[in-house]
Amino acid sequence: MKPSVLLIYTGGTIGMKTDAATGVLVPFDFSGIYEEFPSLRRLNVDIDVLTLRPVDSSNITPDDWTRLARIIAERYDRHDGFVVLHGTDTMSYSASALSFMLQNLSKPVVFTGSQIPIGVLRTDGRENLITAIEIAGAKRPDGSPEVPETSLYFQNRLFRANRTTKRSAEELNAFRSYNYPPLAEVGVSIAYNRAAIAPAGNGAPEIFTDMSDRVAIVKLFPGMPRRSLTTMLTQPGIDGIILETYGAGNAPTEEWFTGAVRDAVDAGRIILNVTQCLDGCVSMNIYETGLALQRAGVLCGYDITTEAAVAKMMYVLGRESSRQGRIELLKRPICGEFTI
Repeated sequence: MKPSVLLIYTGGTIGMKTDAATGVLVPFDFSGIYEEFPSLRRLNVDIDVLTLRPVDSSNITPDDWTRLARIIAERYDRHDGFVVLHGTDTMSYSASALSFMLQNLSKPVVFTGSQIPIGVLRTDGRENLITAIEIAGAKRPDGSPEVPETSLYFQNRLFRANRTTKRSAEELNAFRSYNYPPLAEVGVSIAYNRAAIAPAGNGAPEIFTDMSDRVAIVKLFPGMPRRSLTTMLTQPGIDGIILETYGAGNAPTEEWFTGAVRDAVDAGRIILNVTQCLDGCVSMNIYETGLALQRAGVLCGYDITTEAAVAKMMYVLGRESSRQGRIELLKRPICGEFTI
């Protein structure tokens, strides 16, 4: 029996083609995918298509993530895998969020998109789409799925979703996973890195859709005014803060700075230390600057990306009501989002 894959189109560059009459870019109708790409029939995969109201990925919200998670949950038993077509600008945020919202997976959920519209002759979208579908339907010799987790495929590499970041607005290899190896590399054949792929879950998937929006990002920069930091750390309606620090998790050691951070923690806010560097990790035990933050009650983010940190904070705040429970969830990896 052929594997069945559900293709979910949410919007983005990959879904645009040139109108023959006007010459302008218009949304592509993925319901005619076999007519547009007859080579898909050779994949030996049955493809169903669901088109959501297309949205520019700059306008994506947690409500859209909830809609996606519920669609996958509702159709989970009907399909062997899922491919989500998404705009590239916020794809790492959405893919990271889905990795927390869909746990205990035993089937692939693959995000992909393109830098060039699929209707343009030299588009990268065609290869990204075809390979993502192939990966979503791929089985091991024992019949189990090759990649039973949420992932992101782009330009010949498959990554763990919550390890990715968009690194380029121009290049076709727009995404990178700096601190975790690819789950697969694609050449003449697809070489799966099974040692890096999460094991399949047991039983039904666990679905969480109560994502909190009470989250803020504070990015440090030299000369940051005291009033700006204080305002950002104390703004009403915020429970969790991603603090983007320098290098291995360093920050100013002036008393006004550490005092402001300490006051925010004492006021009940949870602060997670994430490095501004793309490669490497936070280690709060190396320098005095990191130790000062640790003593102020800031949590270590290790090598988590900012995108995954935001998604995890939203998930943790929505799932757990107690402060200590939230801290315990943030301190340990839930779905491979960081390495201790």
